[in-house]
Amino acid sequence: MENNYLIPANANRGKLIMGFFRGIDLAIFGSGAGITLLGLLIFQNALSNVAIAITVLLPVLVTGFLVIPVPHQHNVLVFLTNFYKFYFVNQKTFKWKGWCNEYGEEDNKQQ
Repeated sequence: MENNYLIPANANRGKLIMGFFRGIDLAIFGSGAGITLLGLLIFQNALSNVAIAITVLLPVLVTGFLVIPVPHQHNVLVFLTNFYKFYFVNQKTFKWKGWCNEYGEEDNKQQ
């Protein structure tokens, strides 16, 4: 077995921060946490109202949900991006023209 290497599936985890996060993931979560912190400081007297408290906490909850790791994908954000690209951006129509495909009409087939 000369120069035949098998790379394990989790080899790219060493490139990630704490083995889970990319830099953009932490930036997204940090911006959500910053907006929530700013909202807590601005609305600190009105947080007894449940609707206002949920609205203020919503940015950190949404960005936290986006960076949660999921199986077979990196995280929810990557899954949603791949889903969008697969179904809406890169829709390709493949015309099948194999070696046994007949290009004539159904009635013109030779028997």
